[in-house]
Amino acid sequence: MAALVKPALVAPHLPYGRQTIDESDIEAVVEALRAPMLTCGPLVAKFEKALADYVGAPYATACSSGTAALHLIYAALNIGPGDEIITTPLTFSATAHAAYYVGATVRIADVDPRTGNMTPASVEALVTEKTRAIVAVHLGGLPVDLAEIQAIAKKHGVFMIEDACHALGATYRGVKTGGSPDSDAVIFSFHPVKHITTGEGGAIVARSPQLKARLEKLRQHGIERDAANFENDAEGPWAYEVQELGFNYRLPDINCALGISQLAKIDDLVEARRELAAEYRRQLPMVFSEDAVKAPAELADRESAYHLFAIAVDWQRFGTTRAQVVKQLASAGIGTQVHYIPLLKHPLHAARCADETARARPGVDHYFPQTLSLPLFPTMTAADVTRVVDELHRALGEIK
Repeated sequence: MAALVKPALVAPHLPYGRQTIDESDIEAVVEALRAPMLTCGPLVAKFEKALADYVGAPYATACSSGTAALHLIYAALNIGPGDEIITTPLTFSATAHAAYYVGATVRIADVDPRTGNMTPASVEALVTEKTRAIVAVHLGGLPVDLAEIQAIAKKHGVFMIEDACHALGATYRGVKTGGSPDSDAVIFSFHPVKHITTGEGGAIVARSPQLKARLEKLRQHGIERDAANFENDAEGPWAYEVQELGFNYRLPDINCALGISQLAKIDDLVEARRELAAEYRRQLPMVFSEDAVKAPAELADRESAYHLFAIAVDWQRFGTTRAQVVKQLASAGIGTQVHYIPLLKHPLHAARCADETARARPGVDHYFPQTLSLPLFPTMTAADVTRVVDELHRALGEIK
């Protein structure tokens, strides 16, 4: 009888990011499914309070996605036609999409070539009498130059919004992202690749009770349930009024149950990401010269939450292209991503922001062609990092 031939072991696929779910998360969701209310129940407020307490803010409003959170805050601040927001070219499209939803125009700043975060000087240059808000994106989990950008917003009397969808658990000058008293609102996302997940979901952290109330009204169809605020007399205890055009952006109790369970582990999840980032920083210089493959910038006054570990690669030095390396890594089971294709390279944004296309942005021109996000999620191991670095070495072919 011929000997059985064992199949070759195939290394598991390593995506650039994924959720971290354990039995306690599953149990929390199962318990929520057994509860009387699957949506509009007590777990929503419980999750909101836990989030606000964690970041050090008085209020949080949960909603169905980070995109919904952006739309809600623009609408709640009455940003609309004829208004402008200023944001970065290196962000997910939703930062700009939500401005289009309310009829506003988007102005696009430039970025620091080291970090990919928008620079205060490029923001200041774009402020006009039409500017209503500056929307600062903490790319990859590293906070922007927050104090400088907040000072610009204060100087010109415009809203300061932090798009912190990458930055739950990050710190700036010792303050957690979301906890700064000088920002009007901070946006978070709980998509599965983020620091915690609710399946899909988002939240707005705010410091004003009036803003919190308006966000809650807009989140649920523009409905007012407090009879003291009715325009007409209440006919009975069932009465409510639809007072303005709102949305269905609720986050169900099932999702909030998962969020509560995940948030209880946030410090461990973020610390795991930082340890993996440190392991990448240790291993990459063992294989590559530091001017050829650069780890993400670290700055003394802030600590990244490491949603991403985006390296900068001098592709020409290796005689290859980013596309070729991405394909080779994929064939070896290593998932990567590019964060982000600049807004103005997308046809939608190029058409919507036609007046923005001619301006030079040297920071973006330097950062974008070199960047590549490597796998990073809390259940990775040091051995996984070694595998990624080894496969990257094979793809680039450099011997230090």
